[in-house]
Amino acid sequence: MSGIRKSSGLCALVVVAGLTPGAALAAGDAAAGKQLFTTNCVTCHGESGKGDGPVGVALNPRPRNFVAAEFKFDTNKDGKVGTDEDLHNVIKNGAAAFGGSPLMAPWGGTLSDKDIDNVIAYIRTFHKK
Repeated sequence: MSGIRKSSGLCALVVVAGLTPGAALAAGDAAAGKQLFTTNCVTCHGESGKGDGPVGVALNPRPRNFVAAEFKFDTNKDGKVGTDEDLHNVIKNGAAAFGGSPLMAPWGGTLSDKDIDNVIAYIRTFHKK
């Protein structure tokens, strides 16, 4: 019986250790994110995610190229740019909140946190292609 308790305790420790803020955000559904991206983001970021959407080509600065995965914001000041948490913060609050372009408007009033996580999961698929 004590072996079961030790084992259960170890499992609980492993589960808790895996629940970092970044890990919680990484749990998005890419398929659901694709639908949201197509509806809300394609006009600027393009279907290919290269920042070449029909509106995006006319913008200065151009929208982020997700294929290149060249992110520049460290919104949570953890020393790493482009983490899921950073992307979440930029999508939710807009890039201007972090010194970026006001053309990347805040989507927090339109998309739920779960929706944003799903979009991030889909955005991450562009770099893997």
